[in-house]
Amino acid sequence: MKRLTLPWVLLSLLFMGCKTTHHDFVTVSNGGKLYYEQRGKGEPVILLHGHSLDTRMWNPQWIAFSKKYYAIRLDFRGYGKSSEQTETFQFTHVDDVITLMDSLHIERAHIIGLSMGAFVAGDMLAMYPERMLSCTLVSGGIRNSPGPFTPMNDEENAKRDQEIAALQQKGIDQYKKEWHEALMSSGGSQREQMRKPLWQMIQDWSVWQPLHKEVRLFYGKEAWEKLRQRGKTDIPTLIIRGENEVKNKKGKPSELPYLTNAHYKIIPDCGHILNMERPKEFNRLVLSFIDSCQ
Repeated sequence: MKRLTLPWVLLSLLFMGCKTTHHDFVTVSNGGKLYYEQRGKGEPVILLHGHSLDTRMWNPQWIAFSKKYYAIRLDFRGYGKSSEQTETFQFTHVDDVITLMDSLHIERAHIIGLSMGAFVAGDMLAMYPERMLSCTLVSGGIRNSPGPFTPMNDEENAKRDQEIAALQQKGIDQYKKEWHEALMSSGGSQREQMRKPLWQMIQDWSVWQPLHKEVRLFYGKEAWEKLRQRGKTDIPTLIIRGENEVKNKKGKPSELPYLTNAHYKIIPDCGHILNMERPKEFNRLVLSFIDSCQ
């Protein structure tokens, strides 16, 4: 991979103001456009959002993180202000993130992903560890699903046809309400503070993904194979779960045996979208972890 020579420290000092959020688009493969925002200065921290959400899910972290770091958040292709996906062009979200990093002349960054964003962060941990200063996997990790080099078979095609037809019959509005309630229901005693901002993002979501046959957006099983081949990875890694999501689950995250510098933390009294539900605890935990990686 080509390395860009302008140091990220110099770039952040030239173009970033400590108290100003800048936004722009970067061109990714097949002419796609990726929307991103940046704020602050210092080591880069990249925030990766969850499915059906967008950059706004990181509002509770945005100011706090940018006070100490060069914070970047983006809308994945198919979400928010970025280009839509198509059913025919194969790409992966992690490769879009690498393109964004290259365009900003960022050699390495602290990567933080939640849910779908954690699938992407997990892909980077396996496929591009040399581009990471640290990895934080929140409510997710490397997917156990076919990667981009495994075509969709007839059985999977037929299943998706049935799922799409069922969603069309249900109606998008009802689907959004049920999805929103599912995310809310995993929460704890502080969940009501995220109800309105969560609903706003879901309301604005195009619902393109469940209505179409997506290409393989995650390396998944291919990432697992790469991680196993490497044996051990020493990237500082923080794995976080909400207490309500692990109550009835046995064992620890599957990534841990392959990581020599990993920490596993459970935040009490919260569920899946824990950065919005328990922002103070989340910010304190993650910033302390990133600080320790200096």
